[in-house]
Amino acid sequence: MTMNGAVALPLDLPELSFTASGDALVRRSVLPSGIRILSERVPGARSSTVGFWVAVGSRDELGAVPAGAGTAAVPSRYGSTHFLEHLLFKGTASRTALDIAVAFDEVGGEHNALTGKEYTCYYAKVQDRDLPMAVSVLADMFTSSLLERSEFENERGVILEELAMADDDPNDVLGERLFEAVLGGHPLGRPVGGDSDTIRAVTRDAVWDHYRANYRPNDLVVTVAGAVDHDELVAAVTDAVSAGGWQLDAGAAPVARRTATLATIERGSAFSLTERPNEQAVLMLGYPGFSAADDRRSALGVLNSVLGGGMSSHLFQEVRERRGLAYSVYSFASGYSDAGVFGMYAGCSPKNAGQVAELLLTELGRLADDGITADELTRARGQLSGSAALALEDSDTRMSRLGRSELTTGEFADLDEALRRLDEVTPADVQRLAQEIAARPLSIAAVGALDEHAFDAVAAFDAAAAVGVVAAAADSADTDELEPVAS
Repeated sequence: MTMNGAVALPLDLPELSFTASGDALVRRSVLPSGIRILSERVPGARSSTVGFWVAVGSRDELGAVPAGAGTAAVPSRYGSTHFLEHLLFKGTASRTALDIAVAFDEVGGEHNALTGKEYTCYYAKVQDRDLPMAVSVLADMFTSSLLERSEFENERGVILEELAMADDDPNDVLGERLFEAVLGGHPLGRPVGGDSDTIRAVTRDAVWDHYRANYRPNDLVVTVAGAVDHDELVAAVTDAVSAGGWQLDAGAAPVARRTATLATIERGSAFSLTERPNEQAVLMLGYPGFSAADDRRSALGVLNSVLGGGMSSHLFQEVRERRGLAYSVYSFASGYSDAGVFGMYAGCSPKNAGQVAELLLTELGRLADDGITADELTRARGQLSGSAALALEDSDTRMSRLGRSELTTGEFADLDEALRRLDEVTPADVQRLAQEIAARPLSIAAVGALDEHAFDAVAAFDAAAAVGVVAAAADSADTDELEPVAS
């Protein structure tokens, strides 16, 4: 069939096939074992990107459980997801770590992994003729990693060095502090890679238990985009995971997707300062945002574009072009299954941090009070549609879109559908979102040579602005369109 709107991806539908924009053929198979396999065949492609996914990220790690009446203590698994991202490349019963590296290097391929807050993906990009090899190697890693104790201890040192490197980067530190401040005790507020304490504390057995509990047939999603034959892919995946020792029993349903029920967010802190003797201070202003499946995400994309998504945006023009107070300044929106974060960023001289923060708030308040113009809406549509089209020239992006569609939203929206949704956004939609965001609890995170009084004037400004924004929202929008968020 040809797409006409987004295509739902029910977990109980064995086979699905449709043609997406650009004549790409999308096919999906849900195997009797619960494995889900999705492919997008792109006309003219000569390479393929393959990903092996599990819907397990840093938010899913279990903390330590003390011993109780008749029950043994359970050690903490914090940091296990990041550990596995490293350890699955360290060898299986049939391949050494060098064998895995050579398999991709000798064909000019790329391979890596990523850990997110809600999923982990092991992926490779190769020529079309090498796709069977990539599937075989990734499946072997996924099903049969040894997690040897010697490799575990070696990799503990590697991860600690990785965390130390990130801790030397003010922007990495800033991002972690903002999520902690905005999301508080919610698991999404924890660092994706763990921290030095959790990495030092976690044991090999705890990571092994995490691996065996979450890397199973009905957890696995395989996505491939580019030059791919779906039937051959299904056969290759089935053969490879069977060779890895998985018993592909019939009647196993895929694991359920995460609940879309919005979480109650209690702000961790209004202000988080990490003092560093840096020449530049970096700061983020953040609010509880929107989930990845929120119906208003197209309007959110427009808001983000107009506010801080490019060189013509409000933030860039006001903070950098007119005043010369920052080199880098932008806004961003991160969405997850039950929560999100909306934020603004700038890097500036420490003496200007308070002024810059006030300017960021002023521009968000301006959108809440005055909305956007027709020209700004047109420009944002052009920016978002153009960047989406260019991104889809890369099979990596298409492979990731398949994975996120299957794991997160439960629907596939191609470029045409994304553009249709974008065309439905109105200035009023954007203004209502700006009003809602600005009325939510604000958190400020900063890293640099600052003191706790750097943002005193901003706190007073924000309190006054928030009152005005709430009043404006009540005057200009129906109350049932504004979703309250607990603070």
